[in-house]
Amino acid sequence: MTGLLVQPIIGAMSDKTWHPRWGRRKPYFLVGAIMCSLALFAFPFSKALWMAVGLLWILDAGNNTAMEPYRAFIADKLPPHQRAMGFLTQSFFTGLGITLANLSLFVFQKLISGETVTSDGRSGIPYWVFGSFFVGAVCSIGTVLWSTAKTPEIPPSQAELASLKADKGGFLSPFREIFSAIRDMPPLLWQLALVYLFQWYAMFCYWQYVSHSIASSVWNTSASADPGRYQEAVGWTGLVNGFYNIVTFLSAFALVGLARRYSAKRVHAASLLMASLSLYLLSGISDKYLLFLPMVGFGIAWASMMGVPYIMVVNAIPKERYGVYMGIVNMMIVIPMIIQTLTFGKIYEHVLGAEPGNVMYFASALLFLASLATLRMRVPEVA
Repeated sequence: MTGLLVQPIIGAMSDKTWHPRWGRRKPYFLVGAIMCSLALFAFPFSKALWMAVGLLWILDAGNNTAMEPYRAFIADKLPPHQRAMGFLTQSFFTGLGITLANLSLFVFQKLISGETVTSDGRSGIPYWVFGSFFVGAVCSIGTVLWSTAKTPEIPPSQAELASLKADKGGFLSPFREIFSAIRDMPPLLWQLALVYLFQWYAMFCYWQYVSHSIASSVWNTSASADPGRYQEAVGWTGLVNGFYNIVTFLSAFALVGLARRYSAKRVHAASLLMASLSLYLLSGISDKYLLFLPMVGFGIAWASMMGVPYIMVVNAIPKERYGVYMGIVNMMIVIPMIIQTLTFGKIYEHVLGAEPGNVMYFASALLFLASLATLRMRVPEVA
């Protein structure tokens, strides 16, 4: 819900922003990163559930504030023929960052020992957890400060400046801009919305049930039957997910050449087809080491999901509305997740027989439909 509300609002606001020193998008990077860093630093000191929940919400709001304009920033900075490289470079660093985070957790556990003690003498939070949050806080603000210092924004033209000055603004202005942008939305974005409905519904199913599926197919157990063996399955699932993120950053740049040669639409459709096949195979594997094989295709698909759709739609978006439309694209991501949260419980119980392996088959079918929907998109050619 935070992403649904915050990202299009920040996008609309950044479209209407210009400061000679701070630019258009960078003020939102900076404010969001400061919010993230403060929340990350304070989180392990939470003394009550309400404090943890509040900090988590601030963290999410800050992350959405910082991250919403960054795709619009690529569209602002790069000419059309370089945008594929720009968006997939972001996919590369997203996969690399997640991989480093997973490795860091493993390393911190080995290097940092000890834990806090509660007032009643019980063991509390391990010190390596504090270290993880502190490193996250430093990375959040440090990387954004580097980007804002080293990456200048392109000033608007005199006509664009005059248009910005003529805009009366006001509290309701971002909301009016969002509704106006939805009303005027290019047909290509409506076509992407159908792709995203299948794609992100499937991904949310995967994230929620993959550990249950692996526990069932490899460890022949469940969370309720044997919590100890189930935790082994959860730990191994973390390795499997870490592996597909390694594949993501290794394959991101290869997708650039493929998108240029065969078109972004065909590359994304093929990537979704690979993800569909990967999940179809996953729940039938009983050897924990063989689980990594289908994750190769899934990691390539994840690299595509993080970058290629933006290549397809960016040239259909008016330049002066990059921010708000990137926010609307994010709405297309979170709305299927909200729908999944509200509907999938019944599907799981009454259609899939409460079998986690069947969830992987169900998600596979949705990704296959997303691939077909991608092929139906009418993507303009880039000069």
